[in-house]
Amino acid sequence: MAINRVTYKIGNDELVLETGKIGKQANGCVYAQFAGAAVVATVCASSEVKEGLDFVPVTVEYNEKYYAAGKIPGGFIKREGRPKDKEILVSRLIDRPMRPLFEPSFGREIQIVPTCVSSDGVNPPDILAVIASSAAVSISDIPFHGPVAAARVAYLNGDYVINPTFKQQEEADLEIVVAGTKDGFTMVEGGANEVSEEIMLGALEKAQGFITAMCELQEQLVAKCGKEKLPLAPLNVELENRDALIAEATPLLEKACFQDGKMNRGRAIAIAKAQIIENHKEQFADEVQKKLFDQCYDDIQYNLLRKSILDKGIRIDGRKCDEIRPITCEVNVLPRPHGSALFTRGETQSLAVCTLGTAMDAQILDDIDGERSENFILHYNFPPYSVGEVGRLTTGRREIGHGNLARRSLAPMIPSMEEFPYTVRVVSEIMESNGSSSQASTCGGCLALLAAGVPMKKMVAGIAMGLITEQEGDNPYGRYQILSDILGEEDHLGDMDFKVAGTKDGITGFQMDIKIAGVTTEIMKKALAQAKAGRLHILSIMEKCIDRPQPISPFAPKILSMKISPDKIGALIGPGGKNIKALCAQYGVTINTEDDGTVQIYGKTGKAAEEAKLAVKGICEDPEVGTIYNGTVKRIMDFGAFVEILPGKEGLCHISKLSRQRVEKVTDVLKEGQQIPVKLLEVDKMGRLNLSYIDAIEGK
Repeated sequence: MAINRVTYKIGNDELVLETGKIGKQANGCVYAQFAGAAVVATVCASSEVKEGLDFVPVTVEYNEKYYAAGKIPGGFIKREGRPKDKEILVSRLIDRPMRPLFEPSFGREIQIVPTCVSSDGVNPPDILAVIASSAAVSISDIPFHGPVAAARVAYLNGDYVINPTFKQQEEADLEIVVAGTKDGFTMVEGGANEVSEEIMLGALEKAQGFITAMCELQEQLVAKCGKEKLPLAPLNVELENRDALIAEATPLLEKACFQDGKMNRGRAIAIAKAQIIENHKEQFADEVQKKLFDQCYDDIQYNLLRKSILDKGIRIDGRKCDEIRPITCEVNVLPRPHGSALFTRGETQSLAVCTLGTAMDAQILDDIDGERSENFILHYNFPPYSVGEVGRLTTGRREIGHGNLARRSLAPMIPSMEEFPYTVRVVSEIMESNGSSSQASTCGGCLALLAAGVPMKKMVAGIAMGLITEQEGDNPYGRYQILSDILGEEDHLGDMDFKVAGTKDGITGFQMDIKIAGVTTEIMKKALAQAKAGRLHILSIMEKCIDRPQPISPFAPKILSMKISPDKIGALIGPGGKNIKALCAQYGVTINTEDDGTVQIYGKTGKAAEEAKLAVKGICEDPEVGTIYNGTVKRIMDFGAFVEILPGKEGLCHISKLSRQRVEKVTDVLKEGQQIPVKLLEVDKMGRLNLSYIDAIEGK
């Protein structure tokens, strides 16, 4: 097989797509490289064909090899294991824009495996993985309505930067990934530091140019070496009595679909379906006819929902298009956790719980990008009971993706470790679900953070938006309605799922999936404006519940932070850690030091932490004349006693300074090991410390 390659100049480097050298037994394989980052993407389809599938059985398994960055995996097992959260998130990034472009009637399992084989630590490999995966499918014999491509856009110092480096991403006010075709973007995901809707729209427009260029680059590769596509396997059987069945089902569904409440609607729809099947049980004894009717029944619901919204502006639950479901908020609903909140919006409910920990509780991340830690963690759980079902309690790709969106939305408003020296973990338990549980997690998480005493910069809320469109003539968006706070049914039957989170002053997190070719700038402007109005409405309700951080729970660890001179760190730690270990044992605390002189003290009680802080202060500060110390009598001499006021620092308390009255023998007043309050009277020319017993000063 000949080697074929295409290139595209970006700055001083070339983006290269190459095929024909490696992975030749796969249906398609593309090697993609930009600067020091490289990805090999393969796609394979199973040989077995299943007719009549109503979904695309495609899986994306992005993986990163440690050797790509010249590293050996940590731990006892020196090989890559289960996918990391980052790999799962990148897999979703590839899957979401590509999945709608496969044909369900292809009828075969499809597996896409992009592997990062080289990483320079400067250029993120995930965008390269999206392009390589699309190119591998495009040149393969698998039917695909692509290609697709992706671009990362950062807003940095007032300018847009396409495909920024890791360093530029950290410094940017906005960082989003946009994916789509030449016709328009179909997926957006990212975070921001309170940017305006106008800045976000500008980023989307900037991304489209690069996406179009990458799609054209893939088309060049297809022209050189693209394979002939395999045939589809559509069902050649039609539903008998289709028109009569539609006429029979429509009035039943018109009544069932608009029942109040998700569970009531579900039951009514199922009863109507069962009635029709019973009326035509001879026809539906044929499994193929039954499957065709199932699809037809779904199509009737699809059309009824959309027609009601477009013609009447009335949604499945009776709301207007911009109306938000009823919202209730409660905080401190659990007695022992450090902070908790219950956020309920319609039939979606999040129980959010916040836990405060120490710096040692931070999440350590070790991947090809390097080792780093995160002091803000958010985990999202979606148990089967939240939708009234039986199932396994697992953490899947959905949980990781939704949790990451909520975390990104809240993270810009979390104070730094210098401002609030706690590791913060939020867990969102979805207790009920019918639309946008990720945004309920954002709202509930914000409430729980404030309840736990986290001094958030501003409050954050999130909302999910939807879109219903209808073509008129050549205009695919001849009629459309933008929906605020969508239900699960509206997500499933609509054309867009757009989640926007932020504060009163700007956007902090967003995610968008579009099921049609793309949306116009006009629609995006209206959707963002409507989302902002909904977000402000939700924030106003949340603020009535709690609008400022509460006192930190007595059950939370007490953390005190102080600064010492860096050259005193050695004295604090002591030889072999002797001093710091002794302090930890004496006061029942944990003491952590940083190279810049930051000292953090973690105690189970406030009293222990405060006492330990005084001890640290005593060790690291030079003795100060006039200061009273709690000293320990180390040695007794005829002329007085040597008292240790700080670790390794002793002073003499002369016999004349033990009492206002004459003291015959030092042992009449003191004994070795006794702890006494002493005042530092002077430091003489030779650096010796002269002390006075406090009882003597006070005349006791």
